[in-house]
Amino acid sequence: MTTLDRIRQWLTEQAVSFRALHHQPTRTSEESAAVRGEALAVGAKALVMKAGGQFALFVISAAQRIDGRKIRAQLGVKKTRFATPDELMELTGLTPGAVPPFGRPILDLDLYVDTSVRANDRVAFNAGSLTDSIIMAADDYFNLIDATIFDFARE
Repeated sequence: MTTLDRIRQWLTEQAVSFRALHHQPTRTSEESAAVRGEALAVGAKALVMKAGGQFALFVISAAQRIDGRKIRAQLGVKKTRFATPDELMELTGLTPGAVPPFGRPILDLDLYVDTSVRANDRVAFNAGSLTDSIIMAADDYFNLIDATIFDFARE
């Protein structure tokens, strides 16, 4: 079962309304927003990072950038870095840009969500591929996830 299929099944089982969109491949947040017809800020950019010795998933509004200092301070670690494409493939089976904003039960990673994601009434994201997006209510997203939520956007 693909990541997209797992997401669709999980959302359906949880009785969450969502809009699925199949589109041309998108490689950037800006391209994704344009093809979805959504503002850039609605995008939930999901990035796998190594914080200390452990990989985790960090989700931030696509209109923001991550501040590694805030993450290091919050998690009490000395070093953070983005996963390499090979590490990302090994951890998730996905390519850069295809990672959805879900930890368990979709991806076996701890989940951290920036407060910027709450600023919109919906979230949109690539759902396991560069050609499939899902748009759903932000309230539903936050009700589903088990995450640590804090501010890690760059000022």
